[in-house]
Amino acid sequence: MSQFKSVVLAATLAVATTATAKEGADQYPNGAEGFMAGALPPPGTYFLNYAGYYSGDRYDSNGDKVKGVSVEAWFDAPRIVHVTQQQFLGASYGFAALLPIVRQEISTPGGDELVTGIGDMSITPVLLGWHWPEFHMIAALDIFAPTGTYDKNNPARSIGANYWTFEPVLAFTYLNKQGWEASTKLMYSLRTENDATNYRSGNEFHMDYTLARHVGSWAFGLGGYYVKQVEEDELNGTRLRDSEGQVFAFGPQVKYDYKNMSFIGKWHHETEVENRFGGDKLWFKFVLAF
Repeated sequence: MSQFKSVVLAATLAVATTATAKEGADQYPNGAEGFMAGALPPPGTYFLNYAGYYSGDRYDSNGDKVKGVSVEAWFDAPRIVHVTQQQFLGASYGFAALLPIVRQEISTPGGDELVTGIGDMSITPVLLGWHWPEFHMIAALDIFAPTGTYDKNNPARSIGANYWTFEPVLAFTYLNKQGWEASTKLMYSLRTENDATNYRSGNEFHMDYTLARHVGSWAFGLGGYYVKQVEEDELNGTRLRDSEGQVFAFGPQVKYDYKNMSFIGKWHHETEVENRFGGDKLWFKFVLAF
């Protein structure tokens, strides 16, 4: 069962605590995709559910831990993907949508803030998949809408980012006859301004990756993600120095296919963190083909 360009999961992110940090949550849940990330499945309807837990501490622009600032979050995000019978440029065409639910607790020296609510919806109006004997490719466009819980006066009580993001995607999978797989998904986030604060977080490159071995119904591998903000943030049109965030994550992952279902488990440990929360993320993903 293949995986897809995914979704919003505001829980796994950094909430901005200073003027020199990306504002709001990561609208894409970095690390959500892995096994067969570049292989669109056959025509049909698919239900995917991403659930997990994240715990981390805040890091500044020097990569030093910010004392007393941490986050803990549980999340669940159902997604529907439909692949049509239509072809475009030789590719199968599909579309998708996802809406996450998050329980998030931010701890600061001033106290704790607990919030439960919905995150920013992800809509994928364009999802194209090409297939060759040992190589697969996906091109897509994700649109993240500001549907999430948001509090202008208290960022720690915000799950959504309160701005639109447009994200082109390219994903690739190589799987040979011996069962060795290499997959990656490349994304570039084009962010708009938050009208409530006149703050625009800088555009960002990020990627998920997986190296794995398939043995029968099982697959085992190493995966994770890399995030690099490539532009400085802006406040009222003025760029903020040293505001770019980054993180690299890695960890084991396993998948089991049974009939029309897939079960995926992952652990990702974050390192090289700047201007973000950094910690550990546990995932459980379920895929059902109708």
